[in-house]
Amino acid sequence: MPRDGHGREIDYLRISLTDRCNLRCVYCMPLAGLRFLPAGAQLDAAEIARVVEAAVAVGFRKVRLTGGEPTLRADLVDVVARIARVAGLRDLAMTTNGVLLPRLAPALAAAGLRRVNVHLDALDPERLARVMRWGTLAEVWAGIEAAEAAGLGPTKLNTVVVRGFNEQDVVPLAALTLERPWQVRFIETMPLGAGEPGEIARAGLVPSAECRARIAAALGPLEPVPPQNPSDEARSFRLGGAPGLVGFISPVTEPYCGTCNRMRLTAEGRFHLCLLNDDELDVRAALRRGAGPGEIGAILLRAVAYKPTGHRLALGRTTDTRQMFQIGG
Repeated sequence: MPRDGHGREIDYLRISLTDRCNLRCVYCMPLAGLRFLPAGAQLDAAEIARVVEAAVAVGFRKVRLTGGEPTLRADLVDVVARIARVAGLRDLAMTTNGVLLPRLAPALAAAGLRRVNVHLDALDPERLARVMRWGTLAEVWAGIEAAEAAGLGPTKLNTVVVRGFNEQDVVPLAALTLERPWQVRFIETMPLGAGEPGEIARAGLVPSAECRARIAAALGPLEPVPPQNPSDEARSFRLGGAPGLVGFISPVTEPYCGTCNRMRLTAEGRFHLCLLNDDELDVRAALRRGAGPGEIGAILLRAVAYKPTGHRLALGRTTDTRQMFQIGG
């Protein structure tokens, strides 16, 4: 398994399939002024599979597909099928807003996708429309049900908590775990890039400790659950007698950089070394001149070696050239 310059084992590759999205969440994507990758700039299905083959050969074991919104890729089922066939890969998952899952979930499961995390920022339809803007609760909920029906579980819901938008929804969302064996995870806003989304993320930060207190006051004590994997970014808890788990992902107030095991591949084929830094290494050029798995793997190992110790949010530093929708979280 590859290790970075700080001794961390890096075995998890998050692959952004597109920078496009069918929603416009306030902390992620502006409504105007967007410029997307031109045709031919993003990696195709075969190129993505070649990167995964090289990654597994050097010790990576887990892949997650992200966006933008990955279900907007017309060749998504083909991408999943190619990755799922890579010998030695132990886990293939996807993060999605769920809107297109009712028509895609069965084919994705058949192609080899194992599970999905579905993004859901509120259970109140009006608040959800305000924070996720182009989405509706009915659409996202139908996607969750479709994923469950297709066997893409265990169900995980991701909620980004934004002050002034949806902080009151953490209680009803956490309450879902009292009746269902789901994992509901609350995520702090991360200020990536300039412009409105970054400003909203900075101003709207709700510390995880505040969310935990709100949930405990309404639903009872949260009992800590020991992590199954020390690299898991979520700290998990269980409400009394609940079949599900409540998790908190706290990159700003409770950083977990010391146990990070992730490397990111952007849609246009650059290894992004840390979510909240701009450092990247290009691999697309090598892919398009016919590089073999050894050369591709060497580029990835170089990216792993250059991986920084962590973010610099406390110093007011974040990405200048990337926004959240271009990296996929």
